[in-house]
Amino acid sequence: MLKNKGILTIDLGAVVHNYKVLKAEAAPGACVAAVVKANGYGLGSVAISKILSKAGCRDFFVFSFEEGVELRAALKEPRIFILSGFFGNGEAYAAHNLIPALGSFIEIENYRKLAAKLDKKLDACLNFNIRMNRLGLDTLETEKLIADKTLLDGLNIIGVLSHFASADEDSPLNDEQNEIFEKIAKHFPRAEKSLSNSFGAFRSKKYHHDLLRPGMALYGLNPTPGTKNPMKGVVSLNLPVALLRTIHAGEGVGYGVTWKAEKETVLATVAAGYADGIFRSLSNKGALYWKGIRCPIRGRVSMDLTTVDISAVPENQRPKPGDLMELIGVHQSADDLANDAGTIGYEVLTNLGHRYERVYVDEDTMRISGGKSASASGA
Repeated sequence: MLKNKGILTIDLGAVVHNYKVLKAEAAPGACVAAVVKANGYGLGSVAISKILSKAGCRDFFVFSFEEGVELRAALKEPRIFILSGFFGNGEAYAAHNLIPALGSFIEIENYRKLAAKLDKKLDACLNFNIRMNRLGLDTLETEKLIADKTLLDGLNIIGVLSHFASADEDSPLNDEQNEIFEKIAKHFPRAEKSLSNSFGAFRSKKYHHDLLRPGMALYGLNPTPGTKNPMKGVVSLNLPVALLRTIHAGEGVGYGVTWKAEKETVLATVAAGYADGIFRSLSNKGALYWKGIRCPIRGRVSMDLTTVDISAVPENQRPKPGDLMELIGVHQSADDLANDAGTIGYEVLTNLGHRYERVYVDEDTMRISGGKSASASGA
């Protein structure tokens, strides 16, 4: 049967492996949470959170209230933190046992009102803006809060957090942010301290504090730029060939005819494009793989189709319509693809389209936990 859509395979065993690597990296006494926002970086927050919960993870971070509600339906015991804070939905926060990271006086005031209405202390975190200028309490709000703790009456502050701006670099800003964070955190001695993302986890143990918040490293992206990736790859993506054709010297490919053949060239048109997360910036730059052979993209990536040059593949080994070529896998990681596209691995994962057949595999047992076979003849 010919394949007419790509197969996106998510290796849950690799996710667990990466979680264990992070736990081994953590400073003594530090715990490891899982950031599963944006639907687990596009890979399925519920499936990933369930497997991590079985592996011992007890803390999960999402961005929005809606993400928290979806996750709570799957996980009854673990703590679920809402990074966007508290902007309404009132009693539903308490009903679903969600913990907001409060980042402004307005949020604090509104959450205190909810606590008073429910006549109970509500768990919350405080999010501090330290040199990032996105979410979080600013310097004046922080000073005011430290000077008057009654502003938090009715709330049980179980955590304080901030976020690194440049942990992917050996930047003096990392130490500066950490020092400011420690000065703030000492005013909340009973609250857990959380600062490090995936990059921070490998940058220095002095940044680990009580709770690491890795995201990208769990999904196999490299948290140690410039060195070998210590994480296992989680994603493989294989795309179906729709058509083969041979063109002559001088003939072009795709919209705008941005590439022309210098000699007779064998092309494979693949049934996936920018609607499926293959960035248009990969036009004439990126590649797919067939039996380990790099097949460069020729012409512009379009919405549903991408054309690659398979001339380097021996004639008797070339793919046929319906065969699957590798976009992400053993020969090309999501980080490699991102580099060709001029972006980052985060964007590659979170833009994977919804038209793929999604398959979840348990690496340890090779058990398929969803979908059909994950094998691809081109991988």
